[in-house]
Amino acid sequence: MTNEQDIATVAGQLAELTRTMEEMRNQLGLLGERADSQQERTETQQERIDLAARELADVSERLQAAASALRESI
Repeated sequence: MTNEQDIATVAGQLAELTRTMEEMRNQLGLLGERADSQQERTETQQERIDLAARELADVSERLQAAASALRESI
């Protein structure tokens, strides 16, 4: 193999490596975006769960107060 052939082979390998790295960079970017989006959804869901738990606790307190009032009136 001549020096020119060696250089051409290495240049081709570098070009392929560059394309592969660019594809990987794009895929990592997409994965990062998906992870961020999933994190936002998770946080939103947790906020909703927390709100529902507080509302449930409030309703439970009101029901217990009503039950106590009903027992006292009997």
